[in-house]
Amino acid sequence: MAGTMVEFPANGGTAQGYLATPDDAGNGRALIVLQEWWGLVPEIKAVCDDFAAAGYTALAPDLYGGETTDQPGEAEQKMMAMNIDQTAKELSGAIDFVADKAGAQKVGTVGFCLGGGLSVFAASLNDKVGACVSYYYVMPHKKPDFSAIGAPVLMHWGGEDAWNDEAKVNELLDEMRSAGVEVSSETYPGCGHAFFNRADRLGTYDEAAAAQSLQRTLAFYDANLG
Repeated sequence: MAGTMVEFPANGGTAQGYLATPDDAGNGRALIVLQEWWGLVPEIKAVCDDFAAAGYTALAPDLYGGETTDQPGEAEQKMMAMNIDQTAKELSGAIDFVADKAGAQKVGTVGFCLGGGLSVFAASLNDKVGACVSYYYVMPHKKPDFSAIGAPVLMHWGGEDAWNDEAKVNELLDEMRSAGVEVSSETYPGCGHAFFNRADRLGTYDEAAAAQSLQRTLAFYDANLG
């Protein structure tokens, strides 16, 4: 199921993203998909296509303005150079746009690495978010206001993720729960960072864990988005 690049309003300006729609577009089921530090690369578009095949209108905002990279050093530079205030506008704009496209009252968010952090950030910005999913959360910029999150959150972690060891994960979960967030967490033993990335950019892709986490994510959306 192929999608297309679209333009959407973002707080007085415009932004672009990749939009994939299900056969029954307008069914009230919608989500945004948030990129890793590589940018809006083909595997993120493929994730949108997969969610569209599962019945969701899925939009991946292009947070690097058309730029992508396959070099970790350059990807880190792009992530650190991100203007978080502008990104906040684009995230809220993307949520409003995809909700309108799908006729949805509530929108899901999902993201990976940098996008995992931005998924939680988006949930703190826009009360249309009804369910938030984060894969191996990384948020090097402004910490989300956890107390502003009204949606339940599901977090996925690799058990061997060097970016997120057990102590770091538990500290984050405790902080979120202390702020009143309803958060659940799933850890996949033996898996590293980016275990969901089918392009296997870090050599950590795990097909079985990716499939299991996707099944849990869809069940989570079914339970919380209707």
